[in-house]
Amino acid sequence: MATDRDALQSTEHAYTPLWVLVATGLLSSVVLASACWTAGHVHADATLQTVARFLHVAALVVGLGAVLAVDWFALLWLLGRRRLADILNTACALQVPIWIGLAGLVVTGMFLRPDLTSTLTLVKLGLILAITLNGLYAHRLGEHLDRYRDERVPRSLLVQSGVAAAVSQLGWWGASLIGFLNSQS
Repeated sequence: MATDRDALQSTEHAYTPLWVLVATGLLSSVVLASACWTAGHVHADATLQTVARFLHVAALVVGLGAVLAVDWFALLWLLGRRRLADILNTACALQVPIWIGLAGLVVTGMFLRPDLTSTLTLVKLGLILAITLNGLYAHRLGEHLDRYRDERVPRSLLVQSGVAAAVSQLGWWGASLIGFLNSQS
């Protein structure tokens, strides 16, 4: 007869079903494409643009700030100054602000008159899509890393985590830089 402890252990390493992650990635791609289409049809007045610009920056602070916190804890873990459980708990706690920040950027961006014929803008949109899909991939990696809270992490997971962190940082900072450059023109 199974005990409560056995039931806990059997669900302890349950992963988000792959189909959920794929469906979320596809839905996110559709939402981003819809936001681009909508941006071409929305004509925001100066007041709405000013509010959208403020909220866009606020969403960037929330999303990128949360990403930086997770990556900082990850760096401390790699340097042996934090436990793996610390980074996993931090990443779990900051998932919501990261996704809220990213969603806020997409929604407010529709009102900022993005030039969808600009190569820089298209690169920024590609980076946003990469950040989104990478976030889903990082979620899955976190689930795999969770199995090693008290054990040595396989090198392959370390490499995959490093790549995911690099994609995240390059994507967030690249999109931020392009957004800044676009705001100057």
